[in-house]
This record gives sequence, C-alpha cells and structure tokens, in this order.
Amino acid sequence: MNMNKITIITILFALVAMAGQAKTFKTIKNPVAMACVNVSSGELKAREVIFRDTATTVHFTMEYSKGQSFQFVSSSYLMDEDGNRYPLRSAEGLKLNTWVQSPESGITEFTMHFAPLPKKMQIFDFIEGDGNRAFKLLGIHDKKTKLKVPTVQEFADANPWTVPDDWFKTDTITVKGRIEGYNAEQFGFTSMECYFEDVFEKDDATLVLDIADDGTFCKKFQASYPVCQTFYTMESKVGFSEMPFYARPGETIDITVRKDDNGRYVCVYNNGSSRDVERWLRTSGSITDVLIPLSRCKGKFDEANTLSDKVWQNAMYCLQTVSRREHYTPMEIQLALADVQTSFAESYMSYATNREFALMKQEVRDGAYHTEILDSVEWQKLFDYKNYYQLRRIDFDNPLLFVSSDYSHLLNRMQFAQPVRIGKYKDIEDENGGVVANVENEKKELAGGYTALKELMGSEHDNLMAQLCAYKDMLSGFNYWRNNEDVIPRILADTTKTVAEREESVASMRTPSNMMPLYLSTFAHPYVHQKAEQFYAHKMAQTELSSPLPDGLMADLIRHLCEKYPGKYLLIDFWGMGCGPCRSAIQSSKDKRAEIAKRDDVKLIFIAEERTAEGSEAYHKYIDEWLADEVNICLTYDGFARMQELFHFNGIPHYETITPDCRRVRDDLQLQGFYNFDYELTRLKERLK
Repeated sequence: MNMNKITIITILFALVAMAGQAKTFKTIKNPVAMACVNVSSGELKAREVIFRDTATTVHFTMEYSKGQSFQFVSSSYLMDEDGNRYPLRSAEGLKLNTWVQSPESGITEFTMHFAPLPKKMQIFDFIEGDGNRAFKLLGIHDKKTKLKVPTVQEFADANPWTVPDDWFKTDTITVKGRIEGYNAEQFGFTSMECYFEDVFEKDDATLVLDIADDGTFCKKFQASYPVCQTFYTMESKVGFSEMPFYARPGETIDITVRKDDNGRYVCVYNNGSSRDVERWLRTSGSITDVLIPLSRCKGKFDEANTLSDKVWQNAMYCLQTVSRREHYTPMEIQLALADVQTSFAESYMSYATNREFALMKQEVRDGAYHTEILDSVEWQKLFDYKNYYQLRRIDFDNPLLFVSSDYSHLLNRMQFAQPVRIGKYKDIEDENGGVVANVENEKKELAGGYTALKELMGSEHDNLMAQLCAYKDMLSGFNYWRNNEDVIPRILADTTKTVAEREESVASMRTPSNMMPLYLSTFAHPYVHQKAEQFYAHKMAQTELSSPLPDGLMADLIRHLCEKYPGKYLLIDFWGMGCGPCRSAIQSSKDKRAEIAKRDDVKLIFIAEERTAEGSEAYHKYIDEWLADEVNICLTYDGFARMQELFHFNGIPHYETITPDCRRVRDDLQLQGFYNFDYELTRLKERLK
C-alpha cells in the first residue's frame, strides 16, 4: 500500500470519527412554519429539524401535484432572524438543480444539510435560492415556542411619524433610470409592466415601461396618492424580473439596476421617496408573505378566524424582526404597518369570497344556471357581521393604507362582500327580489350600504373605506344613469300624462343630475368629495360619442382590422385561456354569434393572451372547438399588456367597440358582450347617426 492510499484512508477514518462525535443540541419533530411561499401546486413542509454542531439537518416533505415538475437549487440556504445565511451543503432524496417530476402519490421526501445554526436559534427561514419565485418556508420553529409580539399601538407609539398634509393630491409620477449592462437578447425582455389601480379612477391602468437599447427607461403616469408598485416581466433570462418603487404624486424617481457584489441584480434608488424607504422596498415581501395561509384557507369560518389570530401574530412578529434587522426608519415602520393591515384584511376578505364559491354548486340545466348550497349553516355565516370581527384590527380611516398594492383589491372585496350586498337591498326588494329603479330606492340602497359597511368593519361612522365603496358604486353606476337621459325627451313629450306627472317621472329617474347630489352628500372626506365632483364634471364634458385612436403599435393593429373589414363595427373580445368567465361567455354565446355572423354591419374579433404569438396547444384546441369560425388573434404577454394600456383595462373578459371609421366608442355606449347585443348595437347606431 503506497503512502497516498494510506493518507486517504487516514483522512476518511478521521472524517468518520468526527461525524460520530458530532454533538446534537436539539431536535424539533413536526415543526410549524408561518408560511409556504411560491409553491403554487402544492406545499412544502419540514418534518424534522436536527441541530448539530457540525450541521443543521432538515427533513422535508414536498406535496406537489402528480406529474408536475419542480426543482431545488444548490444555492438554497437557511436564514436566521438577523439575516445571516447558512448555505446548503448537501441533499439526499432528490438531485439538486434538476427538474424532478412529482410521483404518483404526489409526495416527495428529502433531506438537506446546511451549515450549523447557532445553538439557541428559535426561528428561521428556508429559502430556495435568490430568485423572485424561489420556494420559501418561513418562520420554521417549535410549536412550543412563544413569540412575543408588540401591538399596532405599541409599534406606532414607538415610531412616531407624521403623515404629510398633502398626502392626497393628483399629479404626475415619473419613474426613470437605467439597467446596467442591458442587452435585449441576453435579458429576454424589452419592456416591463405594472398593474396600477388608482381607486379614484373608473378605469384601471396597465403601465408598460419600454426599455431602450442602452438600458434606459422612463414612464410617466398620474396618481391621486402615494403608491408602492412594481414593474415586472415574466420573460427574464437573467434573474432580474421585478423593480419595486414608492413615489408620491409630483415626484421623479431615478433607479439604477445593477449587479451587487454577489452577482445579483438589485435596484439602487438614487433619489426621492423610494430612496427614503429602500429598506422596506427590498424586504416588505418577507413580512406580508406570512399572510398567505389566510388567503388560501379552505376551512370553515370559525377555523379561518382562529387561523387569522395566528397569522396576524406571525405578521407582527415578522414586522418586528425585519424592521429591527434592516434598521427601518419610523416612516418605513409606519408604511410597513399599514401594508400589513391592508394585506391582512385583503387576505381575510378573499377567504370569505372563496368560501362563498366553495359552498355553491352551480350547473347549467335547460340553458339556465341552477345553484345548490352545500352547507346552509356555513352559508349563513357569510351574512353575519359578527363573524367578520377580525376586521376590527384595521383602522379604515388611516390614509397610509392607500400605499399598499393590495388596497384596490381590498376595496373591491369590501364593496361586494355578502353582508354589504344584502344590506343594500333588504329594505327595497319586492316579493320577487326585484328593485324598482328610482331615486328614492337608490337613496335607501346607499344608506343601507353604509349601514352594512359600518357593521362589517365595526365602525361607528362612515369611515374612509365606506365612503370609497360608495364612490366606486357611483363610478360603476354613472353610465347607466347617463343612458337613462335618452328617454327623457320621450317622457316629456308623452301627452297622455299631465305636465306635473311627466316632471315627477323625470325627477324620480336615476340620472346623473338626480343621483350625484345623493352621493356627494355622503362624501364627508374632502378629497373623496373633490374627486367625485371632478369625475362628474369630466364625464358631463364628454360630448363626443367616440374618439380617435392614438399613435402606437397596438392602435395600428386595430386600424388594420378596420381596413380589413370596411364599413363594419368591430366588437373586440379580450380574453384568455386562464379566465373562466371568458370561456363561459364564449361558450354560452355560440348560437348568438352564429346569428351575428350573418350581419353585414358588425365583425367580432377575439384577442387572447398567450405566452407566445403562436399560442399553446390548449389554446388551439379550444379555438377549434368554440371559435373556429371567428377572427382570432393571439398576442404575447407584452402585446396584450399594450392593449390593456391602450384601452385602460386590467381584468378580462373586456369588450371594446370600434366604429366603421376606426374610432373608439365612448364607454357608456360600448357593446358589453353578447347578452344584450341587438339592443345595444341598435342604440349605438341611433346615437351615432
């Protein structure tokens, strides 16, 4: 035996001896975690954690949909509460950096060994690399561990910060900057998108940020209050796909995207409010991510409320930990605290909405929808204000809530919550569930909605959230009120009635001039009142029934369609394969579309969003079955986003009407799909004569 072999054997025996002498400090069986993040088709769990002086070992279980693929990267690590990383050393039970297919059982068990955590470690995170969509298991700890959490008031008192007097104002925000080393082919994208929703605007706004060949970018848009938003792309090849920013109206935010010392792309904020809160922008997700279990809860209402207590405590604990670790300023803590409250309330109300659909079984019989309630006891809980007591945690008058990107979604959830819907109509429905459309009933509906919202939120006054819910009702009802004006001349010309009767009939109609005073009288918040008056003035100043399309690539596509189908109105249906309501509308309208196809004055156009312009196999299969005889256009994510920016929409299905001379029809005269097609088209053509 030569000396080299002797040396190798000696080393191996030494390593074995060292392993045998490794000291185990602690073992946690069946640990709990605060949240599993980015595992969209399943759940990642930790079965056991073993703390040794030489390594920390975690036994994992991956529950993933059968046949779906996933991977774990070798750059995975554990992170302690101080932000220290403990890198992955080895793994057993799966191959790293390789796509693994979930087995028939949907269960994959594996083990990972990391650099040793400190002896007294109580809580830590598992993070699968630094990608934006990396798997995460946050807040792993022994279920016996007691977490000490400050209250909202304690947070606020310890970190005083005064909200600026001009918090609410309307002005332009500019986001500009440069991506260092940018190359379109290498990076995989030439633009980024932002789904920006200003709650004071009737239409949503998709913002498309174009990136020049030299990596520079600049985007201007209007906002009514400070916003925290993100430009993102789904096509990145370099690991950089998100650019968050925080800005107040009137600001220009300058951002440089560059690699840090570890080769990761980071956003450097060179000025303005984004620079003031750069620590929060960088780490806010690690706080709000722990709210995910609440929005995904599938249990009963009582179980959801119990879970809410736990999730709230986890979020406050994470806020305490992250703010201390990252040295948040009082301003950042106040914004983070508002973000947690907004996201918590949004998750809670999303649970209630999902619960509503889970309790209903719907099917189509004889051309009509039939609904069966699967659990009447649980169903009734959706209507009981007392079950929503978790909302008492939130100060719905707090203007800082507006900063959260979840605020517009929360507002929508509150506006259409079951107790609110019932509260609006309980005193005005007839015996058949119908409502007479007149001013008096609208007044009762408005009052009922405010009462229901106050009970839902546990408020003694019409708080800011309640006023915004009414404001959104005003925005959505305005076109209906305006259309009612069309019949006023006929009513006034009806000689079968007296002049007094005709005037009384007009005075009772839901028209803008009759309805706006009702709503304005309830808007006690000066900014809500101001925005309502501005909206009314703007809408009434719109005398043109259609408007020309602007310059741009997507507008040119619409112009090409007008040239291809001369003399015809275009009804454009924007849809997507992942949109259930889109497919339902398409499938239920098949017979109606066959009738429309015989007309020589209109052409239906279907524009879908797909990953590639060629479309997926599933897309083509669906087209062949349901849209084979229609005009179908498939756009990439980027192209579809540009259509959304052009026509001011985020949700689908969405319909647009284009006149034969290629002008966009005013929103109150648009054809809204196929349900009332003949009436809407006839009315439009009469108005455009």
